[in-house]
Amino acid sequence: MSSIPVAVVTGANKGIGFAIVRALCKQFAGDVYLTARDPGNGQEAVAKLQEEGLHPLFHQLDVNDLQSIRALRDFLKEKYGGLNVLVNNAGIAFKVHDTTPFAVQAEVTLKTNFFGTRDVCTELLPLVKPYGKVVNVSSMVSCSALAGCSQELQQKFRSDTITEEELVKLMMKFVEDTKKSAHEKEGWPNTAYGVSKIGVTVLSRIQAQMLNEKRKGDHILLNACCPGWVRTDMAGPRAPKSPDEGAETPVYLALLPADAHGPHGQFVSNKTVQVW
Repeated sequence: MSSIPVAVVTGANKGIGFAIVRALCKQFAGDVYLTARDPGNGQEAVAKLQEEGLHPLFHQLDVNDLQSIRALRDFLKEKYGGLNVLVNNAGIAFKVHDTTPFAVQAEVTLKTNFFGTRDVCTELLPLVKPYGKVVNVSSMVSCSALAGCSQELQQKFRSDTITEEELVKLMMKFVEDTKKSAHEKEGWPNTAYGVSKIGVTVLSRIQAQMLNEKRKGDHILLNACCPGWVRTDMAGPRAPKSPDEGAETPVYLALLPADAHGPHGQFVSNKTVQVW
Protein backbone atom coordinates (compact mmCIF):
# COMPACT_ATOMS: atom_id res chain seq x y z
CA MET A 1 0.00 0.00 0.00
CA SER A 2 1.32 3.42 -0.96
CA SER A 3 1.85 6.02 1.76
CA ILE A 4 1.78 8.80 -0.85
CA PRO A 5 -1.04 11.34 -0.28
CA VAL A 6 -3.76 11.17 -2.94
CA ALA A 7 -6.25 13.66 -4.40
CA VAL A 8 -9.26 12.87 -6.61
CA VAL A 9 -11.19 15.31 -8.81
CA THR A 10 -14.51 14.21 -10.33
CA GLY A 11 -15.68 15.33 -13.78
CA ALA A 12 -12.19 16.51 -14.64
CA ASN A 13 -11.60 15.93 -18.36
CA LYS A 14 -12.45 19.56 -19.23
CA GLY A 15 -13.46 22.95 -17.84
CA ILE A 16 -13.04 23.76 -14.16
CA GLY A 17 -12.32 20.16 -13.16
CA PHE A 18 -9.43 20.00 -15.62
CA ALA A 19 -8.06 23.30 -14.29
CA ILE A 20 -8.33 22.02 -10.70
CA VAL A 21 -6.29 18.94 -11.64
CA ARG A 22 -3.70 21.16 -13.33
CA ALA A 23 -3.34 23.33 -10.20
CA LEU A 24 -3.20 20.33 -7.85
CA CYS A 25 -0.51 18.70 -9.99
CA LYS A 26 1.58 21.82 -9.38
CA GLN A 27 0.79 22.34 -5.70
CA PHE A 28 -0.29 19.07 -4.06
CA ALA A 29 2.49 16.83 -2.72
CA GLY A 30 1.10 13.51 -3.87
CA ASP A 31 -0.76 11.64 -6.60
CA VAL A 32 -3.58 13.49 -8.38
CA TYR A 33 -6.33 11.52 -10.11
CA LEU A 34 -8.23 13.04 -12.99
CA THR A 35 -11.50 11.14 -13.28
CA ALA A 36 -13.99 11.15 -16.13
CA ARG A 37 -16.99 9.13 -17.27
CA ASP A 38 -15.44 8.37 -20.64
CA PRO A 39 -11.96 6.77 -20.42
CA GLY A 40 -11.03 8.12 -23.89
CA ASN A 41 -11.77 11.71 -22.88
CA GLY A 42 -10.02 11.19 -19.56
CA GLN A 43 -6.85 9.76 -21.09
CA GLU A 44 -6.81 12.58 -23.65
CA ALA A 45 -7.02 15.15 -20.82
CA VAL A 46 -4.18 13.41 -18.96
CA ALA A 47 -2.06 13.49 -22.12
CA LYS A 48 -2.65 17.26 -22.46
CA LEU A 49 -1.40 17.86 -18.93
CA GLN A 50 1.57 15.55 -19.52
CA GLU A 51 2.52 17.79 -22.44
CA GLU A 52 2.71 20.62 -19.88
CA GLY A 53 5.17 18.54 -17.86
CA LEU A 54 2.58 17.51 -15.24
CA HIS A 55 1.87 13.97 -14.03
CA PRO A 56 -1.80 13.35 -13.31
CA LEU A 57 -3.12 9.78 -13.12
CA PHE A 58 -6.44 8.59 -14.54
CA HIS A 59 -9.30 6.58 -13.08
CA GLN A 60 -12.71 6.09 -14.66
CA LEU A 61 -15.63 7.49 -12.66
CA ASP A 62 -19.25 7.99 -13.61
CA VAL A 63 -21.00 9.66 -10.65
CA ASN A 64 -24.34 8.31 -11.91
CA ASP A 65 -23.13 4.71 -11.67
CA LEU A 66 -22.79 3.22 -8.20
CA GLN A 67 -20.61 0.36 -9.48
CA SER A 68 -18.20 2.87 -10.99
CA ILE A 69 -18.05 4.84 -7.71
CA ARG A 70 -17.44 1.65 -5.73
CA ALA A 71 -14.70 0.52 -8.12
CA LEU A 72 -12.88 3.82 -7.44
CA ARG A 73 -13.50 3.42 -3.69
CA ASP A 74 -12.02 -0.09 -3.67
CA PHE A 75 -9.04 1.02 -5.75
CA LEU A 76 -8.25 3.91 -3.38
CA LYS A 77 -8.66 1.70 -0.32
CA GLU A 78 -6.38 -0.98 -1.72
CA LYS A 79 -3.68 1.23 -3.20
CA TYR A 80 -3.58 4.15 -0.73
CA GLY A 81 -5.52 2.98 2.29
CA GLY A 82 -7.81 5.98 1.85
CA LEU A 83 -7.95 9.47 0.40
CA ASN A 84 -6.57 12.89 1.35
CA VAL A 85 -8.37 15.30 -0.96
CA LEU A 86 -11.72 14.88 -2.70
CA VAL A 87 -13.06 17.54 -5.07
CA ASN A 88 -16.63 16.83 -6.19
CA ASN A 89 -16.72 18.84 -9.38
CA ALA A 90 -18.80 16.67 -11.76
CA GLY A 91 -21.93 18.50 -12.85
CA ILE A 92 -24.18 19.32 -15.78
CA ALA A 93 -26.38 22.22 -16.84
CA PHE A 94 -28.87 22.57 -19.66
CA LYS A 95 -28.43 25.64 -21.84
CA VAL A 96 -30.90 28.48 -21.30
CA HIS A 97 -32.63 27.94 -24.65
CA ASP A 98 -32.71 24.14 -24.44
CA THR A 99 -36.14 22.87 -25.46
CA THR A 100 -35.98 19.68 -23.36
CA PRO A 101 -39.12 19.59 -21.14
CA PHE A 102 -38.42 21.17 -17.75
CA ALA A 103 -39.39 18.01 -15.84
CA VAL A 104 -36.76 16.04 -17.78
CA GLN A 105 -34.18 18.77 -17.20
CA ALA A 106 -34.98 18.64 -13.46
CA GLU A 107 -34.62 14.88 -13.21
CA VAL A 108 -31.40 14.69 -15.24
CA THR A 109 -29.77 17.70 -13.55
CA LEU A 110 -30.51 16.55 -10.01
CA LYS A 111 -29.47 12.98 -10.82
CA THR A 112 -25.91 14.12 -11.58
CA ASN A 113 -25.43 17.31 -9.58
CA PHE A 114 -27.10 16.28 -6.34
CA PHE A 115 -27.65 12.53 -6.21
CA GLY A 116 -24.38 11.68 -8.00
CA THR A 117 -22.41 13.96 -5.67
CA ARG A 118 -24.18 12.45 -2.67
CA ASP A 119 -23.38 8.89 -3.79
CA VAL A 120 -19.69 9.76 -4.23
CA CYS A 121 -19.67 11.26 -0.72
CA THR A 122 -21.46 8.26 0.79
CA GLU A 123 -18.83 5.90 -0.62
CA LEU A 124 -15.69 8.04 -0.33
CA LEU A 125 -16.11 10.18 2.82
CA PRO A 126 -15.40 7.18 5.08
CA LEU A 127 -12.03 6.84 3.27
CA VAL A 128 -10.92 10.42 3.91
CA LYS A 129 -7.87 10.37 6.16
CA PRO A 130 -7.28 12.66 9.16
CA TYR A 131 -6.55 16.26 8.09
CA GLY A 132 -8.20 15.49 4.74
CA LYS A 133 -10.09 18.07 2.68
CA VAL A 134 -13.40 17.69 0.84
CA VAL A 135 -14.62 20.34 -1.61
CA ASN A 136 -18.09 20.17 -3.15
CA VAL A 137 -18.30 22.50 -6.14
CA SER A 138 -21.61 24.34 -5.90
CA SER A 139 -22.51 27.72 -7.42
CA MET A 140 -23.65 31.23 -6.52
CA VAL A 141 -26.78 30.20 -8.40
CA SER A 142 -27.61 28.18 -5.27
CA CYS A 143 -27.95 31.52 -3.43
CA SER A 144 -30.16 33.18 -6.07
CA ALA A 145 -32.23 29.98 -6.34
CA LEU A 146 -32.61 29.94 -2.55
CA ALA A 147 -33.84 33.55 -2.67
CA GLY A 148 -36.41 32.40 -5.27
CA CYS A 149 -37.81 29.71 -2.94
CA SER A 150 -40.86 30.20 -0.71
CA GLN A 151 -40.16 31.35 2.88
CA GLU A 152 -41.03 27.86 4.09
CA LEU A 153 -38.46 26.21 1.79
CA GLN A 154 -35.85 28.85 2.62
CA GLN A 155 -36.27 28.08 6.32
CA LYS A 156 -35.83 24.35 5.68
CA PHE A 157 -32.72 24.84 3.53
CA ARG A 158 -31.16 27.25 6.02
CA SER A 159 -31.95 25.09 9.05
CA ASP A 160 -29.00 23.88 11.11
CA THR A 161 -30.92 20.72 11.99
CA ILE A 162 -32.03 19.54 8.53
CA THR A 163 -31.02 15.90 8.01
CA GLU A 164 -29.68 14.26 4.88
CA GLU A 165 -32.90 12.21 4.63
CA GLU A 166 -35.01 15.38 4.77
CA LEU A 167 -32.84 17.04 2.13
CA VAL A 168 -33.11 14.01 -0.16
CA LYS A 169 -36.90 14.06 0.23
CA LEU A 170 -37.00 17.75 -0.72
CA MET A 171 -34.83 17.18 -3.81
CA MET A 172 -37.10 14.28 -4.85
CA LYS A 173 -40.17 16.42 -4.24
CA PHE A 174 -38.83 19.11 -6.57
CA VAL A 175 -38.46 16.55 -9.37
CA GLU A 176 -41.96 15.18 -8.70
CA ASP A 177 -43.44 18.70 -8.57
CA THR A 178 -41.92 19.54 -11.98
CA LYS A 179 -43.56 16.43 -13.46
CA LYS A 180 -46.93 17.77 -12.32
CA SER A 181 -45.99 21.30 -13.50
CA ALA A 182 -46.63 22.32 -9.89
CA HIS A 183 -43.12 23.34 -8.83
CA GLU A 184 -43.77 27.09 -8.81
CA LYS A 185 -47.05 26.64 -6.94
CA GLU A 186 -45.12 24.55 -4.40
CA GLY A 187 -42.65 27.39 -3.81
CA TRP A 188 -39.73 26.29 -6.01
CA PRO A 189 -37.75 28.59 -8.31
CA ASN A 190 -37.77 27.94 -12.05
CA THR A 191 -34.21 26.63 -12.23
CA ALA A 192 -33.28 22.95 -12.07
CA TYR A 193 -29.57 23.79 -11.94
CA GLY A 194 -30.15 26.24 -9.09
CA VAL A 195 -32.15 23.71 -7.05
CA SER A 196 -29.50 21.02 -7.65
CA LYS A 197 -26.85 23.39 -6.29
CA ILE A 198 -28.99 24.32 -3.27
CA GLY A 199 -28.87 20.58 -2.65
CA VAL A 200 -25.06 20.49 -2.91
CA THR A 201 -24.59 23.48 -0.59
CA VAL A 202 -26.99 22.15 2.04
CA LEU A 203 -25.57 18.62 1.76
CA SER A 204 -22.12 20.07 2.49
CA ARG A 205 -23.42 21.75 5.66
CA ILE A 206 -24.98 18.46 6.80
CA GLN A 207 -21.84 16.46 6.01
CA ALA A 208 -19.61 18.90 7.89
CA GLN A 209 -21.83 18.56 10.93
CA MET A 210 -21.68 14.76 10.64
CA LEU A 211 -17.86 14.93 10.55
CA ASN A 212 -17.94 17.13 13.68
CA GLU A 213 -20.06 14.55 15.49
CA LYS A 214 -18.44 11.32 14.33
CA ARG A 215 -14.84 12.23 13.50
CA LYS A 216 -14.12 15.32 15.57
CA GLY A 217 -10.48 14.41 16.22
CA ASP A 218 -9.70 13.85 12.53
CA HIS A 219 -9.67 17.58 11.64
CA ILE A 220 -11.25 16.98 8.22
CA LEU A 221 -12.45 20.21 6.56
CA LEU A 222 -15.42 19.98 4.19
CA ASN A 223 -16.88 22.95 2.31
CA ALA A 224 -19.04 23.91 -0.64
CA CYS A 225 -17.77 26.59 -3.00
CA CYS A 226 -18.59 28.68 -6.02
CA PRO A 227 -15.86 28.85 -8.67
CA GLY A 228 -17.48 31.94 -10.20
CA TRP A 229 -18.78 32.44 -13.73
CA VAL A 230 -16.20 30.62 -15.81
CA ARG A 231 -15.67 30.25 -19.56
CA THR A 232 -16.52 26.59 -20.08
CA ASP A 233 -18.70 24.53 -22.42
CA MET A 234 -21.29 24.70 -19.65
CA ALA A 235 -21.26 28.44 -18.89
CA GLY A 236 -20.42 29.74 -22.35
CA PRO A 237 -17.75 32.02 -23.85
CA ARG A 238 -18.97 35.31 -22.34
CA ALA A 239 -18.05 34.43 -18.75
CA PRO A 240 -15.40 36.71 -17.20
CA LYS A 241 -13.21 34.04 -15.55
CA SER A 242 -10.84 31.57 -17.20
CA PRO A 243 -11.04 27.93 -15.98
CA ASP A 244 -7.73 28.44 -14.13
CA GLU A 245 -9.25 31.44 -12.30
CA GLY A 246 -12.35 29.36 -11.58
CA ALA A 247 -10.14 26.67 -10.03
CA GLU A 248 -8.63 29.09 -7.48
CA THR A 249 -11.25 28.80 -4.71
CA PRO A 250 -11.72 25.00 -4.97
CA VAL A 251 -7.93 24.53 -4.92
CA TYR A 252 -7.53 26.96 -1.98
CA LEU A 253 -10.03 24.83 0.00
CA ALA A 254 -8.41 21.56 -1.12
CA LEU A 255 -5.01 22.74 0.09
CA LEU A 256 -5.90 24.39 3.41
CA PRO A 257 -2.99 23.79 5.80
CA ALA A 258 -3.12 20.92 8.30
CA ASP A 259 -3.38 23.36 11.23
CA ALA A 260 -6.34 25.28 9.72
CA HIS A 261 -9.53 25.11 11.82
CA GLY A 262 -11.73 26.42 9.03
CA PRO A 263 -13.55 27.19 6.94
CA HIS A 264 -15.63 24.07 7.58
CA GLY A 265 -19.26 23.49 6.60
CA GLN A 266 -19.28 26.83 4.78
CA PHE A 267 -20.17 28.15 1.35
CA VAL A 268 -17.08 29.88 -0.03
CA SER A 269 -16.71 32.18 -3.03
CA ASN A 270 -13.57 34.11 -4.02
CA LYS A 271 -11.85 32.46 -1.01
CA THR A 272 -14.36 34.21 1.26
CA VAL A 273 -17.09 32.63 3.39
CA GLN A 274 -20.55 33.69 2.16
CA VAL A 275 -23.72 34.02 4.20
CA TRP A 276 -26.10 31.16 3.41
